[in-house]
Formats: sequence, C-alpha cells, structure tokens
Amino acid sequence: MTRYGSSSSPARLWFALAVAVAGQLGCAAGPDFHRLPAPQVDRYTAEAEPAKTASAEVKGGEAQILLRDMDIPGEWWTLFHSQALNNLIARALKTNPDMEAAQAALRAAREGVAAERGALLPSVEASFNPTRQSVPSALASPAASGSSVYSLHTAGVSVGYTLDAFGGTRRQLESLQAQADYQRFQLQAAYLTLTSNVVAAAVMEAELRGQMAAVMRLIQIQEQSLQLLRRQYEAGQVPEVDVLAEEAALAQTRMQLPPLNKQLDQERDLLSRLAGQFPSETLGEQFELASLDLPRELPLSLPAKLVEQRPDVRAAEELVHAASADVGVAVANRFPNITLSANLGLVATAIAQLFTTGSEFWSVGGNVAQPIFQGGTLLHRQRAAEAALSEALAVYRGTVLTAFQNVADALHAVQSDAEALQAAVDAERAAAKSLSITRSQLALGDVSYLALLNAEQTYEQAVMAKVQALASRYADTAALFQALGGGWWNRANGGADERGTS
Repeated sequence: MTRYGSSSSPARLWFALAVAVAGQLGCAAGPDFHRLPAPQVDRYTAEAEPAKTASAEVKGGEAQILLRDMDIPGEWWTLFHSQALNNLIARALKTNPDMEAAQAALRAAREGVAAERGALLPSVEASFNPTRQSVPSALASPAASGSSVYSLHTAGVSVGYTLDAFGGTRRQLESLQAQADYQRFQLQAAYLTLTSNVVAAAVMEAELRGQMAAVMRLIQIQEQSLQLLRRQYEAGQVPEVDVLAEEAALAQTRMQLPPLNKQLDQERDLLSRLAGQFPSETLGEQFELASLDLPRELPLSLPAKLVEQRPDVRAAEELVHAASADVGVAVANRFPNITLSANLGLVATAIAQLFTTGSEFWSVGGNVAQPIFQGGTLLHRQRAAEAALSEALAVYRGTVLTAFQNVADALHAVQSDAEALQAAVDAERAAAKSLSITRSQLALGDVSYLALLNAEQTYEQAVMAKVQALASRYADTAALFQALGGGWWNRANGGADERGTS
C-alpha cells in the first residue's frame, strides 16, 4: 500500500480523509450475498413419518413418540440418564485435542478478520532518520554552513490511505468474516461429532458387554447339559459321540469370548482417545445397556429448520458466502486503485535545530492506477472466482441432500429397530422356553442330543439378536439427535464454546 502522510495544513488533510470516507459509502463490486433458501419439502421420507414406534416388554423397548414441536436440548445425551456418560462427555469436551484444534482455528480466523479491518483505516507511521554525509568538493554543499561534511537529522510523520472506492477491501473483509463463520460452524460440527462418537462408543461397549454376558449364560447352560450327558453316558443311556459333540459345542461357544474381549478392549481404547487420554490411563466409566434409559420423546424438526440447525450445512453456506465475496474482490481489482498521501516532517543539521523555524517540510499527493493490460490475468481470476462460487453452491446443495438423507435414515432405523427388538424379545422368550423343555425331555430320555443342540443354537442366536436390537435402538436414537443438529443453538453463548473468545 502506498504511504500517505499528514499535511501541515489540517484543513487539507481532513478534506482528503472526508473524500476517502465518502468513497467507502459507495457500492461494493460483485454480487451481494443473501442467505440461501430452505428446500421446499414438508417431510423427510417418502411416506409419512410415524407418530410413535413399536414397543417391546423389556427395558429399552419402550415406544418412542416423535414430536414435531419438540426442540433439541443442547446436552441431548443427558436424556439417556447415565451419569457415567455425562461425566465422560464433559471430560472429552475439555481435553479432546480435536476440540482444541477447532477452537484455535476459530480464534485464528477471527484475528484474521480483525487484522483485515485495519485496511479500512489510515495507516500512520513516525520516523527519525539521522545521517552523516559528505559532498564532493566539485559540488556546492546543500548545507547552509557550506560545509562539505555535515550531519542531517530528519523526523517525520506519514499517513497512508487506500481509497476503497469499488469495495475490494470490503469484499475481502466480507470473505474473511464468512471464513470465520465457517470455522465457527466447524467448531459446532466438531462438538456434535465428538459427543455423538462418545455416545456411540459407549453404546457399543454396552452391547459388547451384553453379548459377552449372553455367551457366558450359554456356556453355563452348555456346561450343565454336558454334565447331564456325561451322567447319561456313564449310565449307558447315550452314546459317547453325544458327549463329545456337546464338548465341541461348548468349546465353540467359549471361542466367541476372545473376539468379543478384543472388540471391548478396542472400544475402551477409543473412549480413552475421545476423552483426550492415553489407552494406558485408567478409564473409570463403564457402560452396560441396563444403565442406559431410552429417551421416550424424540424431536422431529421441520424440514425447513434443518438447514438452520445442521452445522455442516451452515458451514457450507458460509463457504458460498466467502466465494461470493471473492468474486467481488476479483471484480474490484479490475477498477482503478486510488491512493492518498500526506507527509509532515522536520529536517536540520543538528538535533537541537529540529524544532526551529524553517525546518519544516510537508507534501500532499494522490495516485490513481488503472490496470490496462495484464495479459488477461485479472479477467481470468474473476472467471475463476465465479467458477469457485458455482462449485461452492453445488457443494452446499450436496450437503443439504446429505443432511436430509441422514435424518431419513435415522427415522427409518428408529422405527425398524423398534420392530426388530419386538420380534427379538418374542424369539428369545420362545427359544428360552424351548431350550428348557428340551433339557427336561433329554433328562428323561424322550429326545436325542441333536434336539438339545438345535435348541441351544436357537437360543444363542435369539439372545444375541436381542442384545444387538436393543443396542441399535440406543445407537440410532443418538444418530437421530446428531442428524437433526444436536441442539447446539441451545447451549450457552449460542453454542460458541470456544475458549478465550466470545
């Protein structure tokens, strides 16, 4: 930027600044951004969303009601009524490095906006330049003393100002502000992703513990069956092959525990990572399905509100805003660049003489530079900015479609999981009753070992299906809260949550 200065005539300086301010009031080049309209759809799925889900007679099998007028709480995970989950999420939000990175990115973006605002104001610099000079004897000395060797002390103040007549600087500031807003919504997305991942990992841990408990119960049943078969074998009632087959079945059931243990350990490692700690550090919280409550009332935001609630959609919209402003910057660069300058100073051959009469000097000037030929550079930069705007709009539309797909998928899952759990509970009860009858009949010698083996396998499959269906209800309920935006707008400070900022 060209340096300008202050004049010894205050009236002239203020006149120049007034012209500059008047120029700032002009229209900025390029398109003016307006918030993008919400999609004109009235529901998320092809069929009408159900008012409530199916229910099953088991904890976690309660019917869930979908309410269109229900807002999403800022801390939606508290609806699961798990203090361990609340504690873990609170710790993760404080120590997770991904959150710290998102908060730092937002602070950096905001500082960039603050720095760019300085371009709208005059720049002022003070200088002092002492020199020692020698003039050739063939030339006349410029010093009043006529000496060929003398000192020169120059002190001055300069004021510089670039007149933003066509709005290039304002568009650049607008672009940076949009990028800062993008980082703000990225922080909300990081917040939502972290909390959702913690809930999902906790539910997965609970599911694995439930599966391991089911396997342990089946092992106990098979051990009892094996003892019965051994007694019958010793009494000559069954062949040895039945005993060996039950031993093999028991061994196969026990083989299911190591993979489940491995998955459980990996989930615990994931929870440690999400909580911002090393896997070697003790994670005090543990999760089981019985310790979680299923939220009975679920929000179903109006489709028109979804684009306001989803942080990824809002972030994509800010990228469109930034791209729109960048078009304005490219257009403004093709117009004249107007600068104003003024300088006021003192010069003397001795410091003591700087403030004496006759040592003053000043200058006031301006400059207008109009690009004429630059090989098409400015034109193609404008076209590139316009293409980038088209790209940002397409990305935004894709993000909106994905958001609606996420909600529709979650709604389908919530309804299907309730029906699956209902069927799984019925199947588990029937299989348990069948296994009990078969074991009694086997003790009396009324059925063969093959009937017992089939009953055990049916019961095992039914129990595992029940645990998986129950865990899916919790996981997909959390997924619905996430798909609807997670209620960040209901948290303190509008969901800012960045450290050291407001």
